[in-house]
Amino acid sequence: MQLKRPLAFIDLEATGVDTVNDRIVEIGIVLLDLEGQETEHRYLVNPTCPIPNEASIIHGIKDEDVATCPTFKEIAQELFDLLNPCDFAGFSSNNYDIPLLAEEFLRADLVLSFKDRSLIDVRNIFVLKEKRDLASAYKFYCDQEIVNAHTAMADIRATKDVFFAQLKKYHDLPESIDKLHNYSNQHHLNRIDFAGRIVMRKGEATFNFGKHKGRPVREVLANEPGYYAWIMKNDFPRDTKMRLKEIKLSMNSF
Repeated sequence: MQLKRPLAFIDLEATGVDTVNDRIVEIGIVLLDLEGQETEHRYLVNPTCPIPNEASIIHGIKDEDVATCPTFKEIAQELFDLLNPCDFAGFSSNNYDIPLLAEEFLRADLVLSFKDRSLIDVRNIFVLKEKRDLASAYKFYCDQEIVNAHTAMADIRATKDVFFAQLKKYHDLPESIDKLHNYSNQHHLNRIDFAGRIVMRKGEATFNFGKHKGRPVREVLANEPGYYAWIMKNDFPRDTKMRLKEIKLSMNSF
């Protein structure tokens, strides 16, 4: 592998998955220099806000673990000097780690430019090289080829066979349908609408897009009622509009 710059493999743990509003609590870096030598760098970071329990369950970091740690702003210059010469790599890093890191640097009044850097997303290579379509799943779990693929009945029979093969292969899968629902949708359980435009965050319906991303729906509708009309008139999914209407009606009932 030919390197023009040092290559920084980077992973971030944070208070949540919102790259604009959430805060970093841990940074892990494996730095590969031009001679191929590796160095590891780990930072625990005080996010200056409570870490939600659902985030702590995932990464194991609680408020007390970072209470005496430096804030991102306090380590920003050191981190900037370490990463500024580098290209970057990570797993789903182009969608999460890099945008989140860029936001944190901007809050610290530092601009780490990624425009002229190579950004290698290892997950994208995985998806490109190892297909994740139904035919691949059928071959992997059932060791068979789908006959008449892309006809509805052939595809759904294969899907049923894959499902029962998964239950047989993975003994730790839940046995009940309700628990399988939670397991198979664990990354989407906080969605209120199917499109994920409105999500449940800290017990509050919250916009997950646009200029009001991260703000409670009730707060936005109360302060800017025209935003509701704008959504209802524009090309949003009907399910999203229906859920938004339900929230608005619940506000009027009080």
